[in-house]
Amino acid sequence: MKLLTEFKEFAVKGNMMDMAIGIIIGAAFNKVIDVLAKQVLLPPLSLLTDDVNLGDKKLVLRDAIIDATGEITTSEVAVAYGKLSEVFLDFIIIGFTVFIIVKFMNRLRNKAQDTDDKTVVTPKDIQLLSDLKVLMEEQNKMLKSSMGK
Repeated sequence: MKLLTEFKEFAVKGNMMDMAIGIIIGAAFNKVIDVLAKQVLLPPLSLLTDDVNLGDKKLVLRDAIIDATGEITTSEVAVAYGKLSEVFLDFIIIGFTVFIIVKFMNRLRNKAQDTDDKTVVTPKDIQLLSDLKVLMEEQNKMLKSSMGK
C-alpha cells in the first residue's frame, strides 16, 4: 500500500510527466540527429574521402573460407571500426547540439529571472524574492542611519 501511495505522490508532483515529456522529446531528437548525421554530414565527408563509406570500414582478422561449391565454411572475423566511427560521430553531434540547446535555454531562463529586464515577464516567485531583497536593503539602510545618530 505504501508503494502505491509513493507512486501516486510521484505521479502527482509532476516528475512522471516531466520524465515522459523528456523521453518523447529525446526519441524525436534522436531521429533528427540520425538524419543530420547520416543524410547531411556523412555524404560530404564521404565525398571528401573519395566515396569511402565509413560504416563499411573494418579490420579483417580472418578471411572467410569458401569451399569449391561456393559455400562459406568458415565465416569472416573482423572488427567493424567504421560503425564505431559513425556512432562516435553521432555522439559528438548529439553532445554539441544538446550543449547549444542548454546554453540557449539557460540564456532564456537567466533573462526571465532578471527582474530589471522588463522585456520578459519575470516569474512571480522571482519577482517576490527580488522585492523582498529590495525591502531588506532599504530596512538595513534605515537601521544603519538610525544607529549612527
